[in-house]
Amino acid sequence: MQNCACFRFYAELNDFLPSAKRKVDFTYYFQGTPSIKDAIEALGIPHTEVDLILINGKSVDFNYLLQNGDRVSVYPVFETLNITSATHLRTKPLRQTRFILDVHLGRLAKYLRMLGFDTFYQNNYDDNAIIALSLKENRIILTRDIGLLKNKVVTHGYWLRSTIPTKQLNEIINYFDLAAELAPFKRCLVCNGELNPIAKETIAAVLLPKTKAHFTEFYICNHCSKIYWHGSHYNNMQKFLTHLLK
Repeated sequence: MQNCACFRFYAELNDFLPSAKRKVDFTYYFQGTPSIKDAIEALGIPHTEVDLILINGKSVDFNYLLQNGDRVSVYPVFETLNITSATHLRTKPLRQTRFILDVHLGRLAKYLRMLGFDTFYQNNYDDNAIIALSLKENRIILTRDIGLLKNKVVTHGYWLRSTIPTKQLNEIINYFDLAAELAPFKRCLVCNGELNPIAKETIAAVLLPKTKAHFTEFYICNHCSKIYWHGSHYNNMQKFLTHLLK
């Protein structure tokens, strides 16, 4: 016997739906009693994007078994509304914002590091490696691959709507409310290590003559030992970020 339930998705969750199902009630047909998590992902929405499910007006977790005639309302992660009395679908938010990016987001990784965010990226990691590191180091997975976020063990992830790296950066800052956490030029753009001041005398032997003559403040990556200073590249990055974030 075929059963049906009435679904409605709210806010940015509609990005995953075909136009006919966006911001409206629609009927979902199903067999047996699937979990609400399976039903939501069958409709195309990764569970990592969902933070609240109301069924017949009551909050439930992902294990709820869908019943014939249920009325289902699904909401994304809440940034400002107080829903502490409801059933949240992840244990707790991450205290530190740390990311891991899939293999197609190398430019975005560089931009996030430029702004000081702990951003892990390797262009040869498969999905299993990304998921394992996300769980081990409490990192948010950023990806354009919806299937990656549908993996049942993933706890924190976000599907990027844009395909343009600069727009993706603004998307992340706005979605995760990171404007107050920006710390530009604190991380190595190459390996993600933290930058620390280093005395000019310590590295003088490896500096080019013009660099040695014109600059006094230097920084070194605590992981790969790459050296940075406030040269023309620094000024260009400042202009880039000012334009990007205005």
